[in-house]
Parts: sequence; C-alpha cells; structure tokens
Amino acid sequence: MLYQLHEFWRAGLAPFTYFADAGAKMYAAADSWLSSLPGAQRTSAAFELMYRLGKDYEKPEFGIHQIEVEGLSIPVVERVALEKPFCRLLRFKRYHDQADGLARMKDDPVVLVVAPLSGHHSTLLRDTVRTLLTDHKVYITDWTDARMVPAEAGAFHLDDYIAYVQEFIRHIGTDNLHIISVCQPTVPVLAAVSLMAARGEPLPKSMTMMGGPIDTRESPTAVNNLATRQPLWWFENNVIHNVPANYPGRGRRVYPGFLQHMGFVAMNPERHGTSHWDFYQDLVKGDLSSAESHRQFYDEYNAVLDMPAEYYLDTIRTVFQEHLLPRGLWDVAGERVRPSKIRDCALFTIEGELDDISGEGQTRAAHALCTGIPDAQRMHYTVPGAGHYGIFSGRRWRTQVYPRVRDFIAAHSHAVQPAAKPARGRRSRPA
Repeated sequence: MLYQLHEFWRAGLAPFTYFADAGAKMYAAADSWLSSLPGAQRTSAAFELMYRLGKDYEKPEFGIHQIEVEGLSIPVVERVALEKPFCRLLRFKRYHDQADGLARMKDDPVVLVVAPLSGHHSTLLRDTVRTLLTDHKVYITDWTDARMVPAEAGAFHLDDYIAYVQEFIRHIGTDNLHIISVCQPTVPVLAAVSLMAARGEPLPKSMTMMGGPIDTRESPTAVNNLATRQPLWWFENNVIHNVPANYPGRGRRVYPGFLQHMGFVAMNPERHGTSHWDFYQDLVKGDLSSAESHRQFYDEYNAVLDMPAEYYLDTIRTVFQEHLLPRGLWDVAGERVRPSKIRDCALFTIEGELDDISGEGQTRAAHALCTGIPDAQRMHYTVPGAGHYGIFSGRRWRTQVYPRVRDFIAAHSHAVQPAAKPARGRRSRPA
C-alpha cells in the first residue's frame, strides 16, 4: 500500500514541479520580460530548487561517446552484448581510423565491470568506465529496475545474480579477461569465480575487488549495523512492497527505490541540506559552473531503482547477518562456495581509508579466503583520504587508484595474437 500511496503523491506533485520548472526558466531567460523584474534571479533560483526537490529522476545515460587516447579523440559506441530479464551486458566499443592504432587497441585487455545492484543505476560507474576505456576493452553489467521486469519473468535471487555473472564471463570468454567488482558485487563475483574454479572451468586472469563487504565482521559500519539490528522478518515486513499496476512489473515484490533513497539521505541529512542551500546561493550569485556540478551529482544520486525482494533479503541474510562466505558455509544451488579453489586468477583488493559503507578490512578479507592464489599474484591498496565513492570515481580514482589497477591488469595479461591488418580507410573501425 505504501508504494501506491507514493505513486499518488508523485502524481499529485507533478503539476507543481512542472510549474516550478517553467517559472525558473521564465525568470532566468534573457528574452523574457520577467527576468528584468527586481529579485528575478532569486525567484528563478527558488523555482529551480523547488523543481529539483520535487521532480522524478529517471535513469541517466552513460553518455560516453568519445575518449582521448594518445592525443586523439576516439569514438565510443555503447552496445548491448547480451540481454537477460534482470540485466543487460553492455559493451563500450571503441573505433579508430588508423590501422596501427586499431591493432594496438585490439591487443588491449578485456575488462568486465560488475556494477552494484544496490539502489543506484550502473551509470554511477560512468567515471570508472570512461577511465578504463583508455587502455582496455570494457563491458559492464547494467541491472534493470525490478519494477520494469514483468512478474512472469519470475523471482531473482542472489543465486541468480551469481549465475548471471558466470554466464557473462562465458559469453565474453576468459582469454585475457579481467573482472572489476565495485562494492556489493564483490561477494557474488568471488562466489561465481570460486564455483567455476571448483568445476575446472577456465577463469579470468584477475579479479579487482573495490570497497566490498566480503566479511562485514571487520570494522562494521552504520550500514552493517542497520542490517544486523533487526531480524530478517522485520525487513520483509517493513521495506518490501508490491509494484503498483502502472508499471510492467506490477505485483512483483521489491525493495522500492524511493525507500532506499530516503535511507541514503537519512545517513547524512545535514550534508544534503547544505548542498541544496549552496546550490540556491550559486544560482543567485551566477556561479553556473558550481550549480551545474550540483545538478550532475544529484541527477545521478537521486536516480534509484527497485531491487527484487528475494535478492535483497538473500543478501541481508547471507552477507550481513550470517556471514556465510567468510565462515565457509555458503551453498549456491547445492554447491559449496570455496574460494580456496581459485588458483589461476590474480587478486587485487582496494579499500578507502575513510569508507563509511564498507569498513577497513572487509574487502581485504578476500585474501584470507583465496588461499590457493600465490602471494606473487596478490595485491592490496588502501587509498589515503578516500571515502567509498572516491575509490572508483573522481580525482583519487583517476590519479591514485586507476594507475595501480591498470598496471595490475597489465602484469597479469598475455598478448593476444593481432588480427590481420585491415586496409587503411576513412571509416572508423571497432576495437
């Protein structure tokens, strides 16, 4: 019922948000007589703040259309490599119109970025993908908003997540493949690779795990404490709701995005309040650069998706309450998850010194579990001064973390035999 009430509230608020959007534009447009009135700039700023506080935020686009490599602008095209009911495997295909440049890019390692299914869309890793593209062929998991998946598609459990990761690995092929998992997916990725190793399947060349809850008993954070403070039935009774009839997934049980967003904001209400006040002040002062930075951040931060109820409850129980992975008690589809079976896959763990979501030691715990990986193929890095988002996005990611990730992947890659050189021409070619 709460989800339905939320939809009614959103629908009732819509006319006011449209009015606020129109007002902001009319009082700011140079060719509008309203912009010449006293206090027009403050009025426009107030209207835009009202609009952004009340509007519905849709899933953003990756918007990666080109990258710069060796001083050249390289076109990038986003393609769907494989589509499943709850996820699309996206590939960012690079093009080059020079034969030698194309040959070099074809030799680049392949990276599968496994994005979190934990509230925000995979576009949160836009900066991660854009940076990786300079030296790698890049795929990413693009999880589907559960309210958009018809109920006929069935349930989606944590075991299904693991099966998806394995299917994506097999689809891409393990020859020169490297996996990067950010936050939540470190657990299912480690499980997926462990199960493949136990079956004797070929493995990716390396795993890079960033800020993930491998063992939440290490340095518990507020997020961890919230997941353990209440029994599992409390979460099922209080945060799980049915998708309303106005969505394709009507009737599906989900953890709604709007409830997750309320939780995000509640963790730092003063910071968000200050940020919105600063946005208003920037508009009044005419600081359009700072105002645009605010828009870009909150366009991403406020865009949330519904999570399948089964998957969410499985994660709460398995990862945060019972700690089945580090205790060696996790069974997936009847198979025991044994990270010690992993041998031919290097491991790099990364943590942020100031991470308040995955505490210090939680990701590093993977090393104690992966006893079959030789010491020479292991690496750990704690990013000084970095919070959770700083390890995969922003200046610290680009200047401190990425060079280490790039070098680690290069050290555990092998040269791919180059294809026959194509004839030179003006048309761009893919890599």
